[in-house]
Amino acid sequence: MNATMMTVNMFGENMYFLWDEASRDAVVVDPGMMREAEQKMVTDFIEGQKLNVKHVLLTHMHLDHVTGARWLADQTGADVCANDQDAQLGLELPRQVEEFHLKLQCEPLTIDRHLQEGDTLMLGEETIQVLQVPGHSPGGLAFYLPQSGLLISGDTIFNGSVGRTDLWGGDMAQLINSIREKIMTLPDETVIASGHGPTTTVADEKRCNPFL
Repeated sequence: MNATMMTVNMFGENMYFLWDEASRDAVVVDPGMMREAEQKMVTDFIEGQKLNVKHVLLTHMHLDHVTGARWLADQTGADVCANDQDAQLGLELPRQVEEFHLKLQCEPLTIDRHLQEGDTLMLGEETIQVLQVPGHSPGGLAFYLPQSGLLISGDTIFNGSVGRTDLWGGDMAQLINSIREKIMTLPDETVIASGHGPTTTVADEKRCNPFL
């Protein structure tokens, strides 16, 4: 499995490309592009790697993670996949943009495929497991690749920190419970690729994260 991270928009959001070497089938997680230059960077990467983007996976539907989702789906023929508990956030994407005083033209974002705990996606020989991790948002998801030892956590947990819960639908108790039950139970060597900032591991967060 190949994985590449790109950091986009003024929020410093990490989006991820995962693809199978043989088939070139790919998924893109949390495409938060907000500028034409960022869209071109993504297009150039997809064309340069000759990727067949099958799914746009959303860990949650806060604006900084989804503003490029429908554009990318339209460009590639992929479907937009997220949890239905965040569907209202997607429909209210224009309001999110307005509340952050951003000069962006955004349409409401709908979900094409609803994902929930226990769902799996195949990427070549690799299985992507869907974990529900509510707390940062009601429909928070994480994507776990056990063969690669990789977890894409969105804004649930960061290197030395956890996601904020003062946005739409946040709940700190629920967030900490999600982290303890769904993430800290993964193998210690699992690499956590977060929605912002550098990677970490389950072992490092067990040892050093002050919120846990």
